[in-house]
Amino acid sequence: MRFWWVNQNQTFRQEVQGGYVWSPKRNSNGATNPFYETMREIAPGDLIFSFADTRIKALGRARSFCFECPKPAEFGSTGPNWSQIGWRVEVEWQPLINQIRPKDHIGQIRPYLPPRYSPLTAKGDGLQGIYLTNVPDSLAQVIGGLIGPEFSALTTQAPGIEEPSQFVLADLPAVDDWEEHLQSDIAANEAMPETDRQALVQARRGQGLFKRRVSTIESECRITHVNNPIHLVASHCKPWRDSDDRERLDGENGLLLTPSIDHLFDRGFISFDDTGVVLISPVAHRSSLQKMGVPTDTPLNVGAFSSGQREYLQYHRDSIFLERRLA
Repeated sequence: MRFWWVNQNQTFRQEVQGGYVWSPKRNSNGATNPFYETMREIAPGDLIFSFADTRIKALGRARSFCFECPKPAEFGSTGPNWSQIGWRVEVEWQPLINQIRPKDHIGQIRPYLPPRYSPLTAKGDGLQGIYLTNVPDSLAQVIGGLIGPEFSALTTQAPGIEEPSQFVLADLPAVDDWEEHLQSDIAANEAMPETDRQALVQARRGQGLFKRRVSTIESECRITHVNNPIHLVASHCKPWRDSDDRERLDGENGLLLTPSIDHLFDRGFISFDDTGVVLISPVAHRSSLQKMGVPTDTPLNVGAFSSGQREYLQYHRDSIFLERRLA
């Protein structure tokens, strides 16, 4: 279990009531933000301190890994410069009775503040330029001791749960709802020929025209080497939900994968570098990956990609893969 600190001055009510944290992917100028990139490192079971209005007002237990998601509608006009697509983590929040004000205890807290990416100044004020940052265990225990039994109750591991990965959600309804909305827009577009609409809808499921186009480039799952098309889906490197209509049907934007490998790739637990080396997310459950046919003890190279595939895979590494990207 790791500890995190989130500054929620603008979105405390929406995120705590909705059971999540959400951030944009990039700054308004398109630059990488290290405090948005940390969203990719949260794992189920991690504990999050919610800081708002100068106080730690809630504690949360992460219930999912990070996933791509539109800006919540309930934010309204909050964050007008934030991108419409960002990162979301499902969180089980517990509002605190003992809402401590760190500034009142800074003498106890100051010695444990990290030298880099600290959530507080040396005087105990919050740093609003920081959205989400890691809290070292030593600092978490000091703050937890000030909060008291409410912290202790959440840090006591539930009986029978041996690994945080067992908290992970089976599905991501926010993503499904988003894609269903996009699909409905396509279905309602009478200016588009019916055959084109059907092809785009089938492409969402990795079938139809998109799969046929991917099959002219790929002949098997690069990891498991299954080559019977019945057992393969065409997986988008740049997700269907993020692509325009051309990209949704572009064979270069796809890999033929078995369903379990498609799941790992789609959720960002694995990716590929330009040379074909399989990349494994730091938050991936390695034992599960091995059972699915992904070796985790030795590097695996699955072969070269076309120039078009490399462009789409760059998007996957930048926007889907669950690993913090350096600026």
